[in-house]
Amino acid sequence: MRVVPAAPRRIHDFVPIRKLHFFLSNVLFFAYNQGFVCRCQAKRQLVEGSMLSLAWQIRDYLNRKGLIISEGIHMARDKITIVGAGRVGATAAHIAATKHLGDIVMLDIVEGLAEGKALDIAEAGPIELYDSAVSGTCDWTKTEDSNIVIITSGLPRKPGMSRDDLLAKNVRIVKDVSQKIARYSPNSIVIVVCNPLDAMVYTAAKVTDFARNKVMGMAGALDSARFSYFLASELGVSVEDIKCVLMGGHGDDMVPLPRFTSVSGIPVTELLDEGKIAELIERTRKGGIEIVNLLGYSAYYAPAAGAVKMAEAILRDKKTVVSCCAYCDSEYDAGGHFVGVPVVLGKNGVEKIVELDLNESEKAQFEKSLAHVKQLALKVDKLL
Repeated sequence: MRVVPAAPRRIHDFVPIRKLHFFLSNVLFFAYNQGFVCRCQAKRQLVEGSMLSLAWQIRDYLNRKGLIISEGIHMARDKITIVGAGRVGATAAHIAATKHLGDIVMLDIVEGLAEGKALDIAEAGPIELYDSAVSGTCDWTKTEDSNIVIITSGLPRKPGMSRDDLLAKNVRIVKDVSQKIARYSPNSIVIVVCNPLDAMVYTAAKVTDFARNKVMGMAGALDSARFSYFLASELGVSVEDIKCVLMGGHGDDMVPLPRFTSVSGIPVTELLDEGKIAELIERTRKGGIEIVNLLGYSAYYAPAAGAVKMAEAILRDKKTVVSCCAYCDSEYDAGGHFVGVPVVLGKNGVEKIVELDLNESEKAQFEKSLAHVKQLALKVDKLL
């Protein structure tokens, strides 16, 4: 008579299953890194029977049966904290959830605001087919050990206000937030969204004292999106065909670069005349206040999408080239300031500053914008 051990079965006892589990772990890790898992989950009904769907089903079955091994690749979820549960913060949380970027914590000083919006986003999960844990809180301890922190807190612009008008009040807010980030998530990467953007990034970097590649601002992604939309609308082409670069501070002196802007590889200067390009550049510079004047408050869909695009590039180590507010020293002769430039974003944050060979006109525009950024940094130093 064959004796069956009383101990619970483990996958170590089943070599073929053990190898299969290890193989599926690798398959799923690759799919996760490439973003395939996100698409599979979002459109599960379209991939039933596919290898990826089968891999999920088998792995779930092995987990339920306790046939788990310690070797293989552990796919722990990333943790994203979004500070501020207003329009930008809540929209960013929703977009991040639909992209399956990780578990999301929304934090706000207003009792019940983050909790209510988080619950609403979580309840959309069964409809949109995401299972990210989305929670809201006023308690900073719940944000502990975040991988990414997105700062959206701060006063928004109102009609008649410039971004600089927000400086003093938002420095105080970002200073307090940055101190808590340094305390509870000292290894995180910080993405700043609130205005005046370049000054707030400088504030966060100075207060957290994080490595300069781990603090950045979302501005170029938004400004590039606006410029791309205006160009696509004018040309009657898909926005997906537009590739553009913007530099400088996030404000009226930003520097869109038509010479580095293309439509499916065709220089935009071959498709539009100088006057029309100048008109679209000016509209891009005024893009934020155009929305403020229409709504009575600041934009939030596009800024949130820009912040999540940056977070995704970092969490999935995508090496995405995007314009953002990043620390430059010898690069572009910036002299140790945070300013909008094209960068490569990956798991280490800002992994490279892309240095373009600017002509004299472009250099002059960038230097003018940089001078304004430096003035704001001096004002921040007096406020801290």
